[in-house]
Amino acid sequence: MTPLLTVEEHRARVLAAVALLPAETVPLAEAAGRTLAEPILAAHDLPGFDNSSMDGFAVRFADVEGTDADHPATLRVVADLPAGTADDPALAPGEAARIMTGAAVPADADAIVPFEDTAGGLADSLDTVEVLRAPAGAGAFIRRRGGDTRAGDVVLAAGEHLGPFALAAAAAAGVDTVSATRRPRVAIVSTGSELVAPGTAPSRGQTPDSNATLLAALVAGADADLELVDRVGDDPTGIDAVLARASRADVVVFTGGVSAGAYEPVRLALSDRIAFEKIAMQPGKPQAFGTLDDGRLVFGLPGNPVSVAVSFEVFVRPALLALQGRAVLDRRIARLTASESWTTPPGRRQYLPAAIDLVAGTVRPATAGGSGSHLAASLARAEAFAVVPAEVSTVSVGDPLDVMLIP
Repeated sequence: MTPLLTVEEHRARVLAAVALLPAETVPLAEAAGRTLAEPILAAHDLPGFDNSSMDGFAVRFADVEGTDADHPATLRVVADLPAGTADDPALAPGEAARIMTGAAVPADADAIVPFEDTAGGLADSLDTVEVLRAPAGAGAFIRRRGGDTRAGDVVLAAGEHLGPFALAAAAAAGVDTVSATRRPRVAIVSTGSELVAPGTAPSRGQTPDSNATLLAALVAGADADLELVDRVGDDPTGIDAVLARASRADVVVFTGGVSAGAYEPVRLALSDRIAFEKIAMQPGKPQAFGTLDDGRLVFGLPGNPVSVAVSFEVFVRPALLALQGRAVLDRRIARLTASESWTTPPGRRQYLPAAIDLVAGTVRPATAGGSGSHLAASLARAEAFAVVPAEVSTVSVGDPLDVMLIP
């Protein structure tokens, strides 16, 4: 009997076949979800000038040091500084400038007194202000130039994902275009004569094709583009026809037709071009993968929906991210404890659809059906996959487990 490959062995074969996609220049406004091909460097200091972190008064600290409600300091107000002004008024000893949050601090000031620490400081027009409490020291409530980053510093490294926070950082750093890798183009092909389109009432022996819908959403979540969604029956001649229709794809993902049964169109059509393996995992034992002569990556996944979801997370998603040059290929892992007990398959790593309680730090099976690979409707209850090592035969209450978090 041919020994089962480990998950790591099959994953390594997949990632070894990945070639980085080319980079292109993308406007920042269109770069959401892309992966940086080159680092983003700050175009200027950030902040670009010393500015106030509070609404209040810019002062010389020496003028207010030691003041309190019983011993206030009275200063003459000589300027009013809203955010955005370029004014830099001179401040003589005993003088202050009213200042708003984000406004540039006058060169002669070295501290900010918040409005709350003054008497009458909120008035629109003031000749003087009475300081009732001194700031902690020189520099109080001043955000210094370059305190976040300096011109030329790396703000975002190559390989980083441009999510909302990263995009904001890029904009703040003064860039309006980025170098990003092209998004992978993916073709999804469901196989099986029993499949019918969602919304079609299935006759005896038929089942709705949920895998195409599942994979389309997973592909989008991996920041890739759908090139084609198609379906073929059990006739292996349909495989080459669909590959021709998917000629622009970088990756083709088949579901079903990869096992050892009599009607396995992917295996029958592609056994001389890609490898068909058995992996020590549950669900997802039968897997196929290879590279066509034209460079397209081809995945053959099992046909049951839970197997498809697990196989995508473990093998396909890392490949799609690696094509983009993503620095991090894996989902976040949390260490939680089991709140229920269950059995696991001998000798195979289990990826159990799970419900989690992050407050309690616990994990349990998402459904009473456990890890049955056919439980398509029940998959909706899963928030994560509990990852049970191959050498573990039973999970008991209180056992610690790695849990793959799924957004």
